[in-house]
Amino acid sequence: MEKIWEENQLISIREHAYLYLKKLILEGEYQAGDRLVERELAAKLNISRTPIREALFRLESQGFVKTVPRKGVVISNISEDEVLEVFTILSSLEVLAVKLAAQRMDRETQKELDQKIQELMELDGQAEENFNSEHIHMNQLINKASKSPKLYEILSGLIDFIHMAANMGYETPGRRKDSLKEHIDIMKALRDRESEIAEYLMRIHIENSKKAYIAYMDRIKKKFNSQKV
Repeated sequence: MEKIWEENQLISIREHAYLYLKKLILEGEYQAGDRLVERELAAKLNISRTPIREALFRLESQGFVKTVPRKGVVISNISEDEVLEVFTILSSLEVLAVKLAAQRMDRETQKELDQKIQELMELDGQAEENFNSEHIHMNQLINKASKSPKLYEILSGLIDFIHMAANMGYETPGRRKDSLKEHIDIMKALRDRESEIAEYLMRIHIENSKKAYIAYMDRIKKKFNSQKV
C-alpha cells in the first residue's frame, strides 16, 4: 500500500499524526473510554505505528488520553468541573488580553483586525469546519494583539480546552452564529480602541460560551439518565 507521507518526512509525519488525533478528540469523534488502537490508527493513516505511538504519548502527557491496564490507550474523561474552571480562568485572562490589545493597538494590528472582520462577515452560513478553524485564528489574533508574550503563551496553553468546550457548546441551536457575531463585535471594539466596550463584550462572550457548554452537558446527562430507566 502506498504511504501518504515519505519516510524522510518523519518529523512531519509525527506532527500530522498528533494533530489528526487531537482534532478527532477535540471535535468529539471519540468519547471518554473509547480505545485507540495503534495498529488500526496506523492503517487508517497509512503510516507506521511509531509516529502513532509517539502521538499517543504526547496526548497522554496533555491529559487527553490515558493508559489503562489490560485495555490499552483510552480517551480520558475530562470532567465538567475542569472545563468550568477553564472558563473561570478565561474570564480574567481573555478580558485582560483585550484590555491590553486596545491600549497597545497599532496601525498594522488594526489592518489585521479589519481584514479578519471582513473574512468573518463573509463566513456566516458557511461550512462548520471553516468556522471551527476560524475560531482558533480569532482567539490567536486577539491574544497576540495584547503584545504580552507571557499572556499569549498562557492562553495558547488553554486553546485546546477552549476549542473542545466551544465545539460542545455549538451543539446548542444558534450558538455558532451568535459566537461569530460576538467575535466580530469584540474585534470591532478592539480596532476602534474601545477598551471598556471590548472588555465588556469579552465577558459576555465567555459567559454565553459557558452557558452553551452547560446546556450541552445537561442534555447529555438527561439522555444518559433516560437510557438507564
